[in-house]
Amino acid sequence: MATGGRGAVVAMAAGSTLSSASVTLFLSLVLPRVSQAQTFFFPFRQPETCGHNQYFDISALSCVACGSNQRQDAGGTSCVCLPGFQMISNNGGPDITCKKCPEHMKGVTEDGWNCISCPGGLTAEGKCHCPTGHILVERNVNGTLLSQATCELCDESENSFTVANALGNRCVRCEPAFINTSKSCACSEPNILTGGLCLSSTGNFPLRMISTARYGELGISFTSEWFAKYLQSSAAACWVYGNLTSCQALGNMCVMNMNYYDSSTFDACGLFQFIFENTAALGTVHSVSFWRQNLPWLFYGDQLGLAPQILSTTPLPTNFSFKGENQQSTKLKFVAASYDVRGNFLKWQTLEGGILQCEIPVPKILTDFPTPTFYDVYLEYTDENQHQYIWAVPVLNLNLQHKKMFVNKDSSSGKWLLTRRIFLVDTLSGRENDLGSQPRLIRVATQISLSIHLVPNTKNGNIYPPLITIAYHDIDIKDPSSQSVKVSFSVTYEMDQGEAHVQTDIALGVLGGLAVLSSLLKTAGWKRRIGSPMIDLQTVAKFLVYYAGDLANVFFIITVGTGLYWLIFFKAQKSVSVLLPVPAQEKRFVTYVGCGFALKALQFLHKLISQITIDIFFIDWERPKGKVLKAVEGEGGVRSATVPVSIWRTYFVANEWNEIQTVRKINPLFQVLTVLFLLEVVGFKNLALMDSSSSLSRSPPSYIAPYSRILRYAVSSALWLVIGLIQIVFFAVFYERFIEDKIRQFVDLCCMSNISVFLLSHRCFGYYIHGRSVHGHADTNMEEMNMNLKREAENLCSQRGLVPNTDGQTFQIAISSQMRQHYDRIHETLTRKNGPARLLSSSGSTFEQSVKAYHTMNKFLGSFIDHVHKEMDYFIKDKLLLERILGMEFMEPMEKSIFYNDEGYSFSSVLYYGNEATLLIYDLMFFCVVDLACQNFILAAFLTYLQQEIFRFIRNAVGQKNLASKTLVDQRFLI
Repeated sequence: MATGGRGAVVAMAAGSTLSSASVTLFLSLVLPRVSQAQTFFFPFRQPETCGHNQYFDISALSCVACGSNQRQDAGGTSCVCLPGFQMISNNGGPDITCKKCPEHMKGVTEDGWNCISCPGGLTAEGKCHCPTGHILVERNVNGTLLSQATCELCDESENSFTVANALGNRCVRCEPAFINTSKSCACSEPNILTGGLCLSSTGNFPLRMISTARYGELGISFTSEWFAKYLQSSAAACWVYGNLTSCQALGNMCVMNMNYYDSSTFDACGLFQFIFENTAALGTVHSVSFWRQNLPWLFYGDQLGLAPQILSTTPLPTNFSFKGENQQSTKLKFVAASYDVRGNFLKWQTLEGGILQCEIPVPKILTDFPTPTFYDVYLEYTDENQHQYIWAVPVLNLNLQHKKMFVNKDSSSGKWLLTRRIFLVDTLSGRENDLGSQPRLIRVATQISLSIHLVPNTKNGNIYPPLITIAYHDIDIKDPSSQSVKVSFSVTYEMDQGEAHVQTDIALGVLGGLAVLSSLLKTAGWKRRIGSPMIDLQTVAKFLVYYAGDLANVFFIITVGTGLYWLIFFKAQKSVSVLLPVPAQEKRFVTYVGCGFALKALQFLHKLISQITIDIFFIDWERPKGKVLKAVEGEGGVRSATVPVSIWRTYFVANEWNEIQTVRKINPLFQVLTVLFLLEVVGFKNLALMDSSSSLSRSPPSYIAPYSRILRYAVSSALWLVIGLIQIVFFAVFYERFIEDKIRQFVDLCCMSNISVFLLSHRCFGYYIHGRSVHGHADTNMEEMNMNLKREAENLCSQRGLVPNTDGQTFQIAISSQMRQHYDRIHETLTRKNGPARLLSSSGSTFEQSVKAYHTMNKFLGSFIDHVHKEMDYFIKDKLLLERILGMEFMEPMEKSIFYNDEGYSFSSVLYYGNEATLLIYDLMFFCVVDLACQNFILAAFLTYLQQEIFRFIRNAVGQKNLASKTLVDQRFLI
C-alpha cells in the first residue's frame, strides 16, 4: 500500500514537470477537431434520378459516375460496358473494366466478355442480330468461341416441329395447339391465332367474344386490354384442352366482372357458363354439383330460394365453445386457396393477422397491387375422429348484377345469388390500351363482413356455414395523388332472435296488462281522494299519467331482465348456445329503453309537480300565558291584552320541513362516483365487450372487441341498482338507527314545538302529524324544557299520541267534502295576495285580514282536531291490509272524516324521501340513455349528477315558495 501510494505521487510529480510547450501543441492538435460542428444531413437522391453515365451507390446513397466506356445498367445500381466494348475485368457492381472491340469484330458476345464478328448486323446493345425464326450461335458445343457468329434456322418440319424460343438462343418444340390444329408450327388461315394458341375455326366453340370490363357501380363498360389479350385464349385452352391454369384464369376474369352473366353475350362469365354447361360429362368435384371438373367453383346456382337453404339448412359437423384448452373448438380457422391472375395456384393461406387500414391512398394501391390475387375461402375444422376437413364459405357479393339488378342488396335472402371466389384489389382489368399504362378504373373491396350464424336451440355450439359479405367500390382514376379509399372489415356473430322477441313481447303484454290494472286502481283511489265520482277529461289524463309510470316500470323490468340474461348466459357459457344481438338487432331493445326513460321522466315530473303544489298548514297549539297592559293609540289610555304567542317555533318547524323536502335515502354524489369508479377504474365496463371473457382487465396489446349496448346497459344498471340498494339498506339499518333519522326527528320536533302539521296532497286526502305537546306549553325556558323532557322519559306524563294513552302521532286523513269546503273558504282569505313576500308592501288592512285568516285557520283546524265541530267530526281507525296493499281507501268520508293510523310515516310521500324508488330508477335510466347515445360512462355520470342538482334546486326553490304561500311563513325566514 505504501509503495503504491508513493508511486502515484511520483507519477503526479512527473506529470507536473511537462513543459508548457508540449501542452500547447497537444491542445492545438485536438481542440480544433473537437470544436468543429459535425453535420448529419446530406442530399436525398433516388436511383431513378441518376444520369445515364451514373449509378446509384447503395452504400453512400448517392449518384456516382461510371468509369470510362461505361454506362448505367438496367437496375441502376451498377455499370455495364458501352456497345462495342468488351469486359476485361468484373469485380462485381460498378467495378468493371472495358476495352473497345477491333474493327473487324465489332460485336460483343451475349455474356459481354468477348468480341465477335456478326454477319447479320448488330442490335442497339451491340449484340449480334438474327432474323425471326433463327437462333444465334456464338460457340461450339464444347464452348469454343467462334470467330464469326452464325444464325441457324429452326426445323419446323414434321420430324422436329421446333421454333426459336423467346430469347432466340435455342430451338424448342412449338406449342401442341399449333401441331394439333395445323400440323405445323405456323397458324395459317382459316385457323385463328390468339394468346399464343392456334384454334380451329371449325369447332363449336364461340369465336366472337366480348372483352368488356363492366363497372356496374359507375355504369361504365369498356374494352379491357387484359381481356382482349387473354380471354379468348384462356377460354379456348380451357374448353379444348381442359387446361387447369387456363380454366382458373377464365374464372378469374369472370370474378373481375363481378360474376356478371348474360346468356345473350359471350363475355368472361358467358364463356365460363358455356364451358360449365357443355362439360357435364366430366363429372363434379367432391360431389358438389356446382363444381365442375377442371373448372373453378364460382357459383352456387341462380335458383330462387337457394341461398337460405345453403346458409341455414346444414350445420357444420363440429362443435365450438368459448372456453377450453383445445383451440380447434374455440377458434374458427379460415384458410384460402390463392391464385394469381393467370390462374396459377400460389399457396394455401391462413386468414389471420394483418393490419386493417381505415384509409388507403390510391398510389399505394397502384404500387402494392399491380395484379389481383384471388381467394377461395374455406373453414377448416376437425371431426370427432380428428380428421381434418374444409367447408366452402359462400360469398354474398353486393355488386353482383342479375338481369341488371343488384339482387344481393335485397333484404330477402331468397333472392340472393351466392358465389365463391373473391379478390381484394383489381388494378388490371381497368387498363384500356396498354397493360403498362395507368388504369382508367380500379376496383377495391371496401367492406368485408364475416357473419357467423348460430344454430337455434343448440346446446353444443353448432353453427351454420359462415357467410362473407363483400362490397366493392369502383374508383375513377383522375388524380391518384389526392384520392384515397376507405376500407373496413368486421366479424359478426348472430343467432335467430325471433324466439327472444316473442318472449319479450309476451312479457310486455302480460306486464302491460297488469300495469293497466294497477293504473285503474290508482285512478280509482285518486278519484276517491279528490272526492269526485265523475269521470271527466281530468280523470282520463290522470289515468294516462299513472299508466305512464307503471308502463315505465314494465319497460325497466324487461330491459334490465333482458340485459342481465344476455350478460349472465353469454359470459358464463362454455359451449356456445347463445350469441349477443348484433347492433341491427339491438334497435328494439334501445327503443324499449328510450320509451321507458321517457315514461319514467313523465312520472317523475308528475310527482315533482304534485309535491310543490300541496296544501300545508302548521297548527300552533301554544296558548297565551296571561295578559299585559297595552297602551291604546288615540285614546290616551291603557288596557289589558293577551300575551302574544311567539312565531319562532313555527318558523323553526317550517325551516325543518323545508330542509327535509329533498332528503333522500341515498347520497346521489356517492352513487354516481361509486358506479363510475367501478366501471372505469375497477374495469366492470370490460364485461360489456362483445367477447366471451369475464375478465375485468384487458391488456393493451390484445384485441379489444367492440362494446355491446345491451351489455353496457346491463352492467351499468346492475351496478347502479346494487350500489343504490346497499345505500338504502345501510341508511335504514344503520344510519337512521344510530346516527340520524330526519323524518322521525321532524315528528319529535313538532311535538317539542307544540305544533302539528296538517297536510293535504289531494283535495280530500292528506296527512296529519300530531305535534301537540303533552306538557301544555313549549314556549318556555331551558330549565322547564329539560324538566319536561325528564318527566317524559320517566313516564310521568301522558303519551304523545292523538288518542289518549297511545303514541300514534302520524295519520293518513280522508276528510269530508264539507270539511274541505270550510278549509277552502278560510284559505282563500289566507292566500288572497301573491305570497307573504308582498305583505310588507301591502296595505295594512290586507295584512290584518291575512293575519286574521291565519288565526282563523289555526283556530279552525285546532278545534277540528279537538272534535269541536260535530258536523265535521272525524274518527280514527286502522287501514285494512288490502287497503295498504292497494294504496287506496275503501270507505268514503261522507259525514265524518277518517284518520287512519300511520306508523310508516307515509307523509314522506310528498317528499323526495318517500319516492326513492322512482328517483333511483329515473336516475339510472337517465344515466343509461346518455351512455347508449354517447358510449361514454364519464359523460353519462356528469350529466346525471348535473340533472339531479338542477331538479333538486327546482324542488327546493318552488317548494319553498309554496310553503311560504300556504303557511303565511315569510319566505325571508326560510333558510
